[in-house]
Amino acid sequence: MTWDGKISTRARTPADFSSKRDKRRLLEIRATGDAVLVGAGTAAADNMSMGMPAADLRASRIDKGLAAYPLRVLLTNSGRLDPALKVFQSDASPIVIFSTELMPRRTRALLAEKATLHLHPAPAVDLGAMMFTLRRDYHVRRLVCEGGPTVFRSLLEAGLVDEIHLTLCPRIFGGAKAPTLTGLAGRFLPHSIHCALREIKTDGDECFLRYAVVA
Repeated sequence: MTWDGKISTRARTPADFSSKRDKRRLLEIRATGDAVLVGAGTAAADNMSMGMPAADLRASRIDKGLAAYPLRVLLTNSGRLDPALKVFQSDASPIVIFSTELMPRRTRALLAEKATLHLHPAPAVDLGAMMFTLRRDYHVRRLVCEGGPTVFRSLLEAGLVDEIHLTLCPRIFGGAKAPTLTGLAGRFLPHSIHCALREIKTDGDECFLRYAVVA
């Protein structure tokens, strides 16, 4: 995040303004999870494979009794998900998609060949039910969410975030239409979220923060 609270530009370009150390830190956090979750828009905008490219982190996961690659989880209420996305070109780990019955039938047919689909009958995915399914059916105890802001905001509103990892980068973007951590500026949460600082590190001009969400 920039010092004025932006996580991207107004064009929603990939968040590539942080250092190589921060990108490595992202992988280190991803490596702690049984599964990694992103929204469909983030998967497309960032051209993600959602894999684990660092061999040492894969080895560390195996030493801890985890699969080399975390389960990949995609979330989309609209069901508008391109089967040609990069994430579907890799078979490193299974892919699970949570969406709704709004997903077009042709898209369902194409994605069913690449992933396991869970389609909710409501206009939006029941996030609590999603978490229950991940725990019961896929044995996920730790889920790492990598965005985007709409997904993160929804998880906060549902009380489903335990911990926040945040990198403050020495940039200032400005602009009312550049997204913040929880979406566009001006859209308040239903209630404020209180956090407690658990860890702080600096590397060069960046500051790495880890917060616990206080219930």
